[in-house]
Amino acid sequence: MTIRNWLFGGIIISALIGLGTWLYSNPASLFLQLFVMILIAGIILFVIRVFMGRKQNYKESRSFAKAAKLSKKRYQQPRKSVHANKTMKRPLRKRSTAHLTVIEGKKNKKKDRAIF
Repeated sequence: MTIRNWLFGGIIISALIGLGTWLYSNPASLFLQLFVMILIAGIILFVIRVFMGRKQNYKESRSFAKAAKLSKKRYQQPRKSVHANKTMKRPLRKRSTAHLTVIEGKKNKKKDRAIF
């Protein structure tokens, strides 16, 4: 094990011993301290969510709601049966003859290029 692992393990073991002695000597104080810490963390989280919620882009959320509504509307329409489409034959398209010509160019001449 490296020194870092030993140090981390020592900190964890000393914290567990400290919590155990605190729980043994004064459990009410320990639970009160934990309750206060959880309460403060909850208040901070609530304040952050309230202020971050106000900064959201209104136009972006509105466009998302509109897209979701259109998508929902599109999927609620009755769909045509697949079997009905397969029974109908497609008209054969008349193939057009392509009149292509080959253009003879200067194939043997090389371009003058600068060599870097």
